[in-house]
Amino acid sequence: MASERRRLRMAALATTVTGTIVAGALLAPAEAGAAALRKADTGAAITAQKRIDARTFDATVRSPALRTSVKVRVITPKGWSRTSKKRWPVLYAYHGGNDSYISWTRSTDIEKLAARYNVMVVMPEGGVNGSYTDWYNYGKGGTPMWETFHTKEVIQLMERNYRAGTARAAMGLSSGGQGAITYAARHRGLFRYAASYSGIVHLTKPGIPAIIMAEGFVFNPGQDPFRIWGKPDKHARNWQQHDPYVLAKNLRGTGIYLSSGTTGNPGKLDPPFVGWEFVKARLVGGISEAVAGATNVSLAARLRQLKIPVTTHIYKDGWHQWGYWIVEMNRSWPLMMKAIGAKRTS
Repeated sequence: MASERRRLRMAALATTVTGTIVAGALLAPAEAGAAALRKADTGAAITAQKRIDARTFDATVRSPALRTSVKVRVITPKGWSRTSKKRWPVLYAYHGGNDSYISWTRSTDIEKLAARYNVMVVMPEGGVNGSYTDWYNYGKGGTPMWETFHTKEVIQLMERNYRAGTARAAMGLSSGGQGAITYAARHRGLFRYAASYSGIVHLTKPGIPAIIMAEGFVFNPGQDPFRIWGKPDKHARNWQQHDPYVLAKNLRGTGIYLSSGTTGNPGKLDPPFVGWEFVKARLVGGISEAVAGATNVSLAARLRQLKIPVTTHIYKDGWHQWGYWIVEMNRSWPLMMKAIGAKRTS
């Protein structure tokens, strides 16, 4: 009996310790008794947390908007604590297509850059080809609802559980850049600044829908690209309702940064491909960048026509790749930090 009582006590202790680790994995010992993690209005909940390094962690979110669980990576500033009375400015960073939430920390020095400021950086999953929208599904709606996940669930979970403030900026590359600008236009006032690097920001520009649909068939075989916004002709209104160019007036009051190459030619940061490798790079990286560039030129002109301030860096030569996006992130970073009041600390 004594040995059985000891076994039960040890089992109870193990359960208590395990529960504390799961619920308080990101907390200092003194914070382990902090209030339970709060849900978003949709019922989205943080179900797991994993420390990546001293300042970075991943949160797993069970999302009703997506009907699945996905991850969000968070970089925290010096002095951050989940139980602090202070709130921090936040930069939401959106990845490109056929990539994931880890791309910013994998392919850039964003952690070092963020360490110089008192800013949180939140990098949510956006799907292989989520397109930063609640999918139209031929008018039926339903999942996946990436826009709802990003603009409601993620933001609410960050603000309710991790001391994220309401001074927000958004940046993204490729489809993530499209997402940053589209979210800013569709949710006026949500972000103080939005930056796009090589994003398609004039969705309904003549010829662009056909290119987007063709890329969907080529790069995501088995996925029906018409489920995203519908068919460009039959569901034109839905396309327009997700087009930053059409919604440009809504960007007044939000700082905007647009950058892209335009020629489709290789630039100084592109590797010296030869032969078939050059052809493939030109077809993918060159054409993609030229298409994005045309839409950036278009949106910039529209904003200036409306007398809405916009910062642009249209750099002509250069393909659709990280070398240029890293440069653009660094160019626009001080503008975003200033907009959200993130002070430099080192």
